[in-house]
Amino acid sequence: MTDYMELAELADSLFEASEDDDELLAKMLDTLDEETRGALLSSDLLNAYQVFYYYFRETPDELTMERLQLHAASDLARGGLVIDEVDLYEVIFLMEDGGEPAVLLTDGGRTRPHGSAARRHTQRLPATWRSASDTSGCLRLRA
Repeated sequence: MTDYMELAELADSLFEASEDDDELLAKMLDTLDEETRGALLSSDLLNAYQVFYYYFRETPDELTMERLQLHAASDLARGGLVIDEVDLYEVIFLMEDGGEPAVLLTDGGRTRPHGSAARRHTQRLPATWRSASDTSGCLRLRA
C-alpha cells in the first residue's frame, strides 16, 4: 500500500477504532502487513509518540510524551528527536536506515560516549531502553 490517500484512510480508521487507546492502536498496527505498517510508522499520519509506544509498549514520562506528540513520525527518520537529557547527554529517539528504532545517548554533538561512561549514563534510563545497550551508547529497542 503506497497510495497516500489509502494510507490516510487506513490511519483514520485505526484512530477511530482505537479511540485514543495506545495499546489498542499498537495491537491494530501489529495486524497490518509489514510494508503498510512501515509506511505508517514513518509517515506524517502518526505522531512520534505513537511510534514510540508501538515499539516500547510503555507510556513515557509526561514531558517526553509531550515532546513526541508534537512531532510527526517522519521526523524520527530525519535525525530523531531529543526526548530526554541525562547529565550532559541527550537521549534521542530515532529510526535508523531500514526502519529500525534506536535510542541514542549523545553529548549533543552526535558524538557517542564510549565504554564505562556510556554504561554509567544509560543506567539512569528506563530498563526497556537499555535492554540492548552497547559500549558506543547506541541503544536498540526490542521490536
